[in-house]
Amino acid sequence: MMAARSIALVVVFLLTPGLAWAQVGTGYDTSLPIEITADSLEVQQEEQLAVFTGNVDAVQGELNLRADRLVVHYRTNAADSNAIRLIEAFGNVFLSSPSEIAQGAKGLYNLDTDTVELTGDVVLTRGESVIHGDLLVMDLATGKSRVTGNVAGTQAGGRSSGRVKALFVPSNDDAE
Repeated sequence: MMAARSIALVVVFLLTPGLAWAQVGTGYDTSLPIEITADSLEVQQEEQLAVFTGNVDAVQGELNLRADRLVVHYRTNAADSNAIRLIEAFGNVFLSSPSEIAQGAKGLYNLDTDTVELTGDVVLTRGESVIHGDLLVMDLATGKSRVTGNVAGTQAGGRSSGRVKALFVPSNDDAE
């Protein structure tokens, strides 16, 4: 198909029991504004929280985050009272960029460390290649991601696992 899809998914890949590292991007501009839309918003000023519920979409540049509910944590002693420090995502969490898609049950975007964590039957997809695990940690500044398996050995739904499962589909440079 497209030449961009022919780029290898993994520049750096280390697979040990329950752990995978993948270089899945060149980094993202986390200084861009974040636009959030939802069916409803509740502001809890005393707690420095904003709770978005129902069909929540958050967009920051090329990153898109969807979830059933987002809890936005503001800085408590920042000169700019609108400065976001942390975003928690709950229910049907879906994170996408131009090159990959990640899904999980719960998400955490830490704006101080430029990291996103997804937990709960995590699936990371790029093209036709897929990595499954229980925890995904993405460093948005470097584009490096780490997937960890379920250390308890059983994932949601009773599937026996405990390890990261990865399927890498070779690129076809001849296809257009």
